[in-house]
Amino acid sequence: MDHNKLALPVGTTLDRFIMRKQEDFPYATGELSQLLRDIALAAKIVNREINRSGLIDIAGAYGSQNVQGEDQQKLDVIANIRFIRALRNGGEVCTIISEEDEEMIQTGNNQGKYVVAIDPLDGSSNIDVNVSIGTIFSIYRRVSPTGTEGTERDCLQTGTHQVAAGYVIYGSSTMLVYTTGNGVNGFTYEASLGEFFLSHPHITTPKTGAIYSINEGSSDHFSEGTTAFVAYCKQQNYSARYIGSLVADFHRNLLKGGIYMYPATKKAPKGKLRLMYECNSLAFIVEQAGGKSSDGRNRTMELEPKGMHERSPLFIGSTELVEKAEEFLAAEYSDVVAAL
Repeated sequence: MDHNKLALPVGTTLDRFIMRKQEDFPYATGELSQLLRDIALAAKIVNREINRSGLIDIAGAYGSQNVQGEDQQKLDVIANIRFIRALRNGGEVCTIISEEDEEMIQTGNNQGKYVVAIDPLDGSSNIDVNVSIGTIFSIYRRVSPTGTEGTERDCLQTGTHQVAAGYVIYGSSTMLVYTTGNGVNGFTYEASLGEFFLSHPHITTPKTGAIYSINEGSSDHFSEGTTAFVAYCKQQNYSARYIGSLVADFHRNLLKGGIYMYPATKKAPKGKLRLMYECNSLAFIVEQAGGKSSDGRNRTMELEPKGMHERSPLFIGSTELVEKAEEFLAAEYSDVVAAL
């Protein structure tokens, strides 16, 4: 009898995977690896809080608004605290910018080489109805001198300067998906062991797909180009899939092929999603997986940020679908120019 069959390998843990990949960063001496571990630790804690939220009265509204003017949920506040605490205690991050805070957060780790932009809990209004939610993060190398406090210049870098980005999706299973510029890998959380295990190596998104994701409740406020592209999707018999949780919609389309859209509208002419801690991170991931991301005309990761909470339209997913959307939007722009 083969005794090995009695105890089959459980797989590669996130920690072991990160250690093996340290050689990808000749400029780092383990700091980035430690930073990724800090994020994973906070994700485990947040996952625990989410799974027991209905039992200990931490679901529902907190009673205040964040800097975006959005009603905060109790778990928004909890997740923000957990991630900031983990990043501060880890010692590798000098400055954090968060969707939940108006100003930069100085960690006191002035020797830290990295800056983190984070949406601690995306889609948190869905918690009460048991819909998947997530965390989104971007990591940049600081540009200010080590030994000083982080600056706004550290925080307002284009997406092309990201050294890592990822998201955690809390759903039927909890997954952490990230890239360091060498492909995309996904890890599923095994709660009984308290570890993330490699479950989705070398994620590649299909070049095209048959899913479009957009809030059609706002269709009266779409531009002509967006309206025309949505009509095109319907003519192609594409399936409409929209959860209302960015991470969940993006994750599905990344694996199955499709396009997620949050366009500029009459109500939100600059779009609604935040460039620094939503759009850039997902753009880095999708490009590493073979997809594409733009604001409808320009590559997302080349957009120059003017503020920490700057908003941007987002068209992201399978390359052929994003390029088709850009064609419709370019035609709209041409018509406007011709009318001038």
